[in-house]
Amino acid sequence: MSTICAIATPPAAGGISVIRISGEKAADIAASVFRPVSGKDIREMKGYRAAYGRIFDGEEQLDDGVLLMFRAPHSYTGEDTAEISCHGGIYVTRRVLSACVKAGATPAAPGEFTKRALLNGKMSLTQAEAVADIISAQGGQLLSCANGQREGALYRRMEDCAERIMEVSSQISAWIDYPDDDTPVVTQEWLTERLSAVRDMFRELLSGYDTGRMLREGISCAIVGKPNAGKSTLMNRLAGQQRSIVSDIEGTTRDIVEETISLGDIVLRVADCAGIRETEDFVEKIGVDLMLKKLDSADIVLAVFDGSRELSQEDSRLLELLRGRNALAIVNKTDLPQKLDCAEIEEVLGDPLTISAKQDDSAAAQLEQAVSRKLDLRRLDPDAGFLANERQRDCVIRASTAVEQALEAAAAGITPDAVGIMLEQALDAVYELSGKRAGDEVINEVFKRFCVGK
Repeated sequence: MSTICAIATPPAAGGISVIRISGEKAADIAASVFRPVSGKDIREMKGYRAAYGRIFDGEEQLDDGVLLMFRAPHSYTGEDTAEISCHGGIYVTRRVLSACVKAGATPAAPGEFTKRALLNGKMSLTQAEAVADIISAQGGQLLSCANGQREGALYRRMEDCAERIMEVSSQISAWIDYPDDDTPVVTQEWLTERLSAVRDMFRELLSGYDTGRMLREGISCAIVGKPNAGKSTLMNRLAGQQRSIVSDIEGTTRDIVEETISLGDIVLRVADCAGIRETEDFVEKIGVDLMLKKLDSADIVLAVFDGSRELSQEDSRLLELLRGRNALAIVNKTDLPQKLDCAEIEEVLGDPLTISAKQDDSAAAQLEQAVSRKLDLRRLDPDAGFLANERQRDCVIRASTAVEQALEAAAAGITPDAVGIMLEQALDAVYELSGKRAGDEVINEVFKRFCVGK
């Protein structure tokens, strides 16, 4: 493979920038652009050593900086790797990168360093995907789970599934190939016991997918309620700035105002929707219709009620729309005299969260706790492994389906060799997830979402 190089830090001015070089000629290329003040030959440097020196493009000095050397196989990629740290100006960083290319390095493709780590056996495909999740993590819980994946939590879980499937498959093969030996008979009861355990492991993984998706992508959240209940005030409180227009005129919010908001460890993709009411205003009616559609796609709905007013027909209509949905009731305006009877709200949505979006500085913290409880976001064990993306989920669905078919075949009295074929399909899906049997197309698709330099 060619020796590659890329800027490993964000493309913006900062304290330092890092240019990473990896491949067989990493030390030679680094020696062409970096001259240690000690005068030592970079090509003789051992791994995990640093040198201070000056950076050149030909005979033109570009900057001074630090060189780090990592020797194969004890590097991130498993290859000889050099990292040049220079001052973090955009122009000088690009010049250093250009000098590396002139010296013989090839510009790296997105995720190519991590891809080489995968191909060189430094990590599994699920561990490589976890690197991207660590980079994009916007909350503490996702970061913790992604680090667990990076340490191999999901890989170990899938290896356990694979070993159980292999045990059954091997026993079937031995019984078919050597019927006259003392090979234990493969009975329906034995198959059912072993395969049911594997099926349950797949089901448990799939049950946690939505929780992982919400932590990774953010929680789709719709704020709904009648006009002037305080939806826009709540939106602005959560956003920390005025994102929605607030006024005493009903129907002020007509379109859906959206914002991504971090609340502690969780990320909300919040949509402030038009107030629910009957209206003859054509534009406002469109906003109400959009709000009704948003209810169907939201992971959670924040239903805002005005505590200073009695329950209205619009409130009752909203409660009926929310019956059976994942919704959290919020009684707002606790800074005003209270007139709202919460009995009907509690009957449909449970105990409401009571706040003053206008004055309560703790509203965001209270909401984070309430949303986490409602969606059960604390149940992911970082050390247990979870499905982090749709590719992984698809692999587990295919593996689970094959095991289910094997169980049905065993129950119907179909010959064990047919069951073995289904188990081979399950094993293929499990190994595709971990990368053991993933083709180039699958691997290339995974690394498309990586940044250059990682």
